[in-house]
Amino acid sequence: MARRVAVVGGGISRFDLPRYELQEEMCAEAIHEMLMDTPGIDYPRDVDAVIYSYFSDHLEEQLCFHWIIHDYLGLLPKPAYRVESGGATPVDAIINAFMFIKSGIFNNVLVVGFEKMSELDTPKVNEFIAAASDTDFDFPVGGYYSGYYAALEVRHMFLYGETVEDLASIAVKNHNNATFNPYSQWRSQHGTSYIGVDEVLDSRLIAWPYRLLNCAMISDGAACIMLTNEENAKKYTDAPVWITGVGLGTDTMRPGDRVDNPMYKGLYLKDESIYPDVATKPAAPYPEMANFGSIRVSGDAAYKMAGIDNPLKQLDLAELFNPYDGVELVEYEDLRFCKRGEGKNLVREGVTEWGGELPCQVSGAHTAAGHPVGATSIAQAVQIYWQLTGLTAKKWGTKARALSDAKRGLLQGHGGTGCQSGVIIFEGG
Repeated sequence: MARRVAVVGGGISRFDLPRYELQEEMCAEAIHEMLMDTPGIDYPRDVDAVIYSYFSDHLEEQLCFHWIIHDYLGLLPKPAYRVESGGATPVDAIINAFMFIKSGIFNNVLVVGFEKMSELDTPKVNEFIAAASDTDFDFPVGGYYSGYYAALEVRHMFLYGETVEDLASIAVKNHNNATFNPYSQWRSQHGTSYIGVDEVLDSRLIAWPYRLLNCAMISDGAACIMLTNEENAKKYTDAPVWITGVGLGTDTMRPGDRVDNPMYKGLYLKDESIYPDVATKPAAPYPEMANFGSIRVSGDAAYKMAGIDNPLKQLDLAELFNPYDGVELVEYEDLRFCKRGEGKNLVREGVTEWGGELPCQVSGAHTAAGHPVGATSIAQAVQIYWQLTGLTAKKWGTKARALSDAKRGLLQGHGGTGCQSGVIIFEGG
């Protein structure tokens, strides 16, 4: 008999740069918040196992840091292990916890994610992040993620016609959402004033078409989330949030290899047919460099498990992995919120704005809430949990970004340049 898996609590240690607390102290803050909201959890007795999510040993300047965290959190001798898959690390950690519970190996699994990126200067941080690209071919010739993602977005702009103003509109949406989020780095550093398109376009150029306000923040922070089986969920809360679908997908390490990737040829014939005549059509025209095949694969798998066939109509909110604003626009297409090439239309029509048909990045996400890599998707999952349980107004201290009667949310995370992707569907009730 299949076991249902529920989320029964979560916590976030505010994202900022710098946070002067140690990694273990930030993790403890997140755990403390979770326990204050879910007093029925007998901690640490009710924790059967822990999965730790952090991206880089280099950034932490410590190997096996989760051993220190585990000890500090008073969780010895519970089973613990680490997940690491670049930016996909936290979403993978949640999916691993889901699988442990689904299989019956454990009943309650705690997921803890953290990153402290302020201990190194920005160029060194970017260098260490770039070490998650191909260090034989791309990295030695100056490959950094800002450059990789800029190249991908330029290709998508060439094929489908979005503009820098469209990307700026996404940045405005996310930064203005973040002004309401007390856990966000943008609010901590810049307060609650709104920004406009002109401010985005006037910000410093990083790698065209991306400017400073189009790019994810370097951050410190931590987050945690507690998953359990159906029997225990009823002990901890009257309002569990169920994980009804998960999916994983992969693509080539080097984005240049995707221009004509035979492994994807014929998988998505409708998407292959949507290819403009401004460029020579390759033998495998989807995902090409312009889209993310791993996101399509992971999204479709999660939708199938959750019984979703029209995500735009059947989802109430989405928290996406957006290290750069063009990535978010392309994800609208690969997650089937719209057809390939029509992501710009969702931006221009306000579909993903607050108050639109499918609000995306209500938290502010990577470019505004912050991006301590190992914690980011976990914090986004907690934000979805709060929205589906009606806790957002309490946690944020305002009803301004609290959704009414939200029933179903999507979390998407990925690593590298879409080398690996995970999607999770959460349902309240």
